[in-house]
Amino acid sequence: MIRPIGFRMNEQTAVNNYFQEDLEIKNAEINLKAQQEFDQYVSVLRSKGVRVVVISDTDEFDTPDSIFPNNWISFHQNATVALYPMFAENRRLERRDDILDALEEKGFIIDHVVDYTEAEKEGIFLEGTGSMILDRKNSKAYCALSPRADEELFIEFCEDFEYTPVVFRAYQTVNEDREEIYHTNVMMCVAETFAVVCTDTIDDAKERKNLVNHLKKDGKEVIAISEAQMHQFAGNMLQVKGMGDQLFLVMSSTAYHSLNAGQIKKINKHCEIIHSSLETIETCGGGSARCMMAEIFLPQETSM
Repeated sequence: MIRPIGFRMNEQTAVNNYFQEDLEIKNAEINLKAQQEFDQYVSVLRSKGVRVVVISDTDEFDTPDSIFPNNWISFHQNATVALYPMFAENRRLERRDDILDALEEKGFIIDHVVDYTEAEKEGIFLEGTGSMILDRKNSKAYCALSPRADEELFIEFCEDFEYTPVVFRAYQTVNEDREEIYHTNVMMCVAETFAVVCTDTIDDAKERKNLVNHLKKDGKEVIAISEAQMHQFAGNMLQVKGMGDQLFLVMSSTAYHSLNAGQIKKINKHCEIIHSSLETIETCGGGSARCMMAEIFLPQETSM
């Protein structure tokens, strides 16, 4: 997780991230609020025994979205790191070699780096586990195509990392028009034994059925959320392990309070819910709890 030092609404991502809104307060105040929310979020995670590696952003570049590292990097069990091409030019500045050095110092093993960032020169993008939902256990990758999720590059990733691709298009209503959702991870979350999905965003009936069939075939209970709940970041969740390998589903307080009793009951059958207030980060950044975590699956030489 990257602690922000210059967080604000990023004008370069706002062109197709319809979750972002402007706040009528100064950027310094926005950043302070974001830091407070970040620190509280990390504290909540650690209180449940979730291991969190916190690295501070730097002031070397203007990187207002550095708080969302999962878009530019992913870590894999075969000691491989993937680097991804980013739509917004100022988000490309978030990629830092020193972060890999810091992880290796903590005993994580990195043998290979697969770098897809050359695609930026051709205007082709695939924004990590924002664009892709990885079911690592069943080796499936889900991707809602968008300006930030190119189909050919997604298929290339799946071939490189041996995932079965599940491709579809997902939309949200913006000013009465159906616009492509910028990141897959705002409309679905795949956990070990269940999935939270806004099926209403998949307008094509065949694509919707195919997605649900893949999830059910892998033995997952499909918990549907509405588009209104999705706009409260109820799809932006991540399952993590805490003390004693206990599983938790992490989300923002906004997302949690948008869920109804029946949905919460279904989730609690599978694991406990963790939530923390991320209101400023969600409003200005257009991302939430899941976007803030680049989960580490790298093997380790020593414990953290």
